[in-house]
Amino acid sequence: MTAPHPVAEADWSEATWPLGAHVDPTSGETTFAVAAPNATRVVLELFPRAQGADAEVSVPMARGGDGLWRARLGDARHGALYGFRVWGRNWPFDEAWTPGSTAGFASDRDEDFNHFNPNKVLFDPYAREVTHNPLSLGENQQWLVSGPVEVDGRPGREIDSAQVAPKGVVIEDATPTGRFPSFPEEDNAIYEAHVKNLTLHPSALSLGELLSASPGFEGLPDIPQHLRGTYAGAALMAPYLTALGITVIELLPVHETDSDQVGSHNGTTNHWGYQTLGFFAPNRDYSSDKSLGGPTREFRQMVKAFHDAGLKVFLDVVYNHSAEGGNWGGNVDSAGFTTLGGFATADYYGLNGEGGLIDGATGTSNQMNFSSPLTCELVLDSLEYWHDVMGVDGFRFDLAPVLGRRPDAAEADDWGAQKRFFRNHPLLDAVAELARRQRFEVIAEAWDLWGYEVGNFPSGWGEWNGRFRDAMRRYLKGDGNTDDFMAFFNGDYLHFNDSGGPQKSINFVTAHDGFTMFDLVSYNTKVNNQPFPFGPSDGGGDNNLSWDSGGDHALRRARWRNFWLITFLARGVPMIVSGDEYGRTQNGNNNPWSLNTVGMWNNWAQAGSNDPTGLPVDPTHPDLPGYHDNTGQMPGRTNALLRFARSVARLRASQPSLRQRTWGDIELGGKDVSYVYFGTTLDDPPRPGDRQIAVAIDSGDTVGDDFWVLINMYDERAVFDLADSAEEAEHKHEWRRIIDTAPWAEAEGNAWDMDEAQVVTGSYMVEPWSIAVLQAHNPGAEEEPVAEGEPKKLWGRRDGLQIDWSGRPYQRGLLGEWLARVRRDRLQRADPAQRPEDADPPAGDGAADGAAPATPGSD
Repeated sequence: MTAPHPVAEADWSEATWPLGAHVDPTSGETTFAVAAPNATRVVLELFPRAQGADAEVSVPMARGGDGLWRARLGDARHGALYGFRVWGRNWPFDEAWTPGSTAGFASDRDEDFNHFNPNKVLFDPYAREVTHNPLSLGENQQWLVSGPVEVDGRPGREIDSAQVAPKGVVIEDATPTGRFPSFPEEDNAIYEAHVKNLTLHPSALSLGELLSASPGFEGLPDIPQHLRGTYAGAALMAPYLTALGITVIELLPVHETDSDQVGSHNGTTNHWGYQTLGFFAPNRDYSSDKSLGGPTREFRQMVKAFHDAGLKVFLDVVYNHSAEGGNWGGNVDSAGFTTLGGFATADYYGLNGEGGLIDGATGTSNQMNFSSPLTCELVLDSLEYWHDVMGVDGFRFDLAPVLGRRPDAAEADDWGAQKRFFRNHPLLDAVAELARRQRFEVIAEAWDLWGYEVGNFPSGWGEWNGRFRDAMRRYLKGDGNTDDFMAFFNGDYLHFNDSGGPQKSINFVTAHDGFTMFDLVSYNTKVNNQPFPFGPSDGGGDNNLSWDSGGDHALRRARWRNFWLITFLARGVPMIVSGDEYGRTQNGNNNPWSLNTVGMWNNWAQAGSNDPTGLPVDPTHPDLPGYHDNTGQMPGRTNALLRFARSVARLRASQPSLRQRTWGDIELGGKDVSYVYFGTTLDDPPRPGDRQIAVAIDSGDTVGDDFWVLINMYDERAVFDLADSAEEAEHKHEWRRIIDTAPWAEAEGNAWDMDEAQVVTGSYMVEPWSIAVLQAHNPGAEEEPVAEGEPKKLWGRRDGLQIDWSGRPYQRGLLGEWLARVRRDRLQRADPAQRPEDADPPAGDGAADGAAPATPGSD
């Protein structure tokens, strides 16, 4: 085999080939390009193996006018390992330099705070795979440290890191990823999952048998032993997700990360993966094939399996900070850079006045600098790669406000100015435009430690709606925050009306960083300081808005059903956490970020059991602490929670009226779907503090059906008066009860198909802490169809509440018309140019501003 060698060196400085390592399929030659705009010399090195060897080839690169350094090599194809050495003004090149010497050294940083040190081998920020991570090195990790901090009796700057440093891998792969699913955003139903947790539990070996008796889940595959906790194992879950009624799987970070947790081994840190090491490289630990190129191939095969099943694949991505070692020992001259910081510290990272790395908005070091075009380009190139090459359909951005800040627009230590969020930041607009052009989806976690920006991202962005989470948690535990409930159940018009539609509101009550859905109804406070396998872990919010339901098992199950139901019926896109569908518990731990344990993995035996928390955590280790008895035993032989979850998810999937891109118009029987609110008698609208309300979901001119959602968050029964009016009697229709979350209905699954559902006339009684759903049925429609354009009269005998264009609720009928006119006139007087004199309030519902959000999590 011929050693890698330079090709056409005279052309390098004028070349335009892109960042990263790319094999030309025609010539077989590989181009390399890396950004280091303030460097004075960059050398590309090729290595025979990942660790324990010096470079076999060293090639000085050429600097282009664009600040990129380039080289072209022959015989450096798939599987070639490479890294870089970089010199700068603080360490000019000296012919006497050899690895490990200080020849040419002037200082640890240049005047712009860049840390250039040719003794430290760096891997390519655009590497398609990375050989290993720093935490895997154990004590040898300190060899990566630059600066004056002492390592093995001498300054770290003097130690050559070549034999331990992570290397980039040249990748050639043409594995197909299948056809991108084409359904619209409003059809999304998101299932948030961790690649390992999904199939690492021993129960995954018997998945098919465990769920064989659960209706709709027959014929599932078992997960082979060697595929547990891997991309390939996750791919085998596609039939389960489609049976459940899910349309999107959103994976916690899969970018190469810095972690000491290998396979099923429980290390000390970073199980969730929110410490990105390589923004283009799939995590090697999640692949059953750990050969060079194996993770890329297996990830793409997983995507194809999901695509073939009609599922979209979203990734949770972490661009707000990186995982490479920051300042060591509190010394700003020392850093453990392995990639970005060694090429361009001041471009990639936000720095304080002394040039030290900051962690203000992220809670961890290495906060990224989005004043820098270099950093913005990294994000855009990474997104494009994961979509175009790896087949990903969408992205959820961790701590996304960091991407909307401009560190260079203020003094480094002016923290008030540094915290400012720019809604019109060029990167946020560029991401939205790239997503529109390439047809993928982008979702912001719209808060960080410096600010809460829900509803403030540019049009085109979806957002995790933390206000929805808090409002629903409060209302469904009896707080009586009625106005908030109505506003957020209706899609949060006030905050999302300029985002492109209610489908941009990602509605959730639980996420990975908090209680599971069943823990939300089982604990008043977090229980993080407990023994293995459910703890201990640090952090976690204290304001969980949870209630243990008084320890009543039946009430807990009813309240769990309420949360699941409301999440799927609300206008917007529902998101749930893996395992919520069958009552997964973390024994009250609300921040298990570091726990790669059997207690945190999905126990599929629970999904098939009528007593999920009565099962052992791991049958092969009966000495382990068990699950808290949260669920109790349910009627029937299978998991009634899973049965209910499937019924509700599939109801939404089958009903266009529950999947809309608009907030609705201002009249019942109008063109669009409207959510209208009533009191229990249907004679008047709800009052502030009402815990018993009715919601009419009016399908308008859509092909969907009409629904009543009858809600009782009180400890006494509620009777909803559905007596027909004279007008309603003219129409041949009837209401059928398809859902009731009360404990009495558990034996029947709490849900019924329309042909089995009870006809409801006169009134319907809803038990305490329960919700009933009625669906309109028109048995005479075939014989006597309602004339086209004729408004439906299936609703309350008088007037309900709608939400007007200003975001305030108003009453229908004459009073509603009068209020609309008063508000219109008032606005006209205040600003005559703002609205035409005869304009009606625009179509669409609004929302009252939510309560102050709960303290957001760190991820």
